Amino acid sequence: MAEIETIGVPFDGYGRPGNQARAASVLREAGLLDAFEHHHLAGHGDIDLPEPDPARGAVTGLINEPALLVMTERLNARVGAAVADGRFPFVYGGDCSTLLGIVTGLRDHVGDIGLVFIDGHEDTMPLDVSEDGEAANAEIGLLLGVTGRQLAGQLGERLPALARERLVVLGPRDDAWRRQFNVGTLADCGVWVAPLAEVADDPLGTAERAVAHLARSADRWWLHIDLDVLDPLEFAAQGLPDVADEPGGLTWAQLTDVVHALLAGGRCIGASISIYDPDQDPQRADATNIVSFVRAVAGRYRDGN
Repeated sequence: MAEIETIGVPFDGYGRPGNQARAASVLREAGLLDAFEHHHLAGHGDIDLPEPDPARGAVTGLINEPALLVMTERLNARVGAAVADGRFPFVYGGDCSTLLGIVTGLRDHVGDIGLVFIDGHEDTMPLDVSEDGEAANAEIGLLLGVTGRQLAGQLGERLPALARERLVVLGPRDDAWRRQFNVGTLADCGVWVAPLAEVADDPLGTAERAVAHLARSADRWWLHIDLDVLDPLEFAAQGLPDVADEPGGLTWAQLTDVVHALLAGGRCIGASISIYDPDQDPQRADATNIVSFVRAVAGRYRDGN
C-alpha cells in the first residue's frame, strides 16, 4: 500500500479566476480522493496562490506571473519533501507549467529523476515568439534549457533542470502548429519522442520502449499527463472555450493502457495530471471520466509496486 499525498493546484495559465483554476476543487467534488481507496492518503490540500493576473509579467513575459512564481516555489518544496520522505505525490489541476515546480523540486531535494511526459504538444515554444505568453506552451523547453536563456529572476535561476536523456515524450500531434512558428521537434535534439500515431497503434509496446529507454539514465521517474493528449471527442474540456481543439488524440482506453504499462515496472515516484477546464464541463461528465481513469491506474500502481 502506497502513501499518497495529493496536491491540488488552483492555477489558470491565462490568469482567469475560473477555468483551470477550479479544476482541483471540482475533481474533489467528483470523488477524486476516493479514487485512492486502496492506498493510504497521507495528506491532501491545495497550494495557496496569489490572485490571478491576466497580464504578461515584467520579469518572465509569462501570463499570471505572480501566481506562476509562487506555484513553482511551493510545488518545488511540497513535491521534493514528499518524495524525499517516501510518499507518492499526486499533483492535479492547473496546466503543464506545474512541471516547473515539480521537476526543479525533484532535482533540488531528491536528485536526477526522469520524466515521462504524455501530452498532445511538445511544449517548447520560445518565449520570444510566444503569441500569448502562456507558460504551459513553453515549460519543457525551459526545463531542458533549449529555450529561455534570457529568462531573468527567480525562475531563470532554477533552470535548466532536466537532461534530454532523462525525458521521454508520448503522444504529441502538434507538428502543424509548431511549423507556424518554425519550432522543430525535440526528436531532432536527442529526446526520445513517440508521436500520437505510434502511441495509438501500439500503446503497450510504446510504453515499454519508453521505460526501457529511460532506464539507461534514470532509475526513477515522474509521470506527467496533459489531458489534451486525448481526442476532444473523448475529452471536450481541454483548451480554450472559444478556440477549436486539435482533432485526433488518444482514447481513454489507449491512455489507460499506456499508463498501466508504464507503471508495471514500479519505478514511478509521483504523478501529475492537468488541463481540465470545469467551465467547459457543465454536466461534469469529463470530471467523472478523469476520476474513473485515476481509480483504474491507482489500482494498477498498487498491483505493480
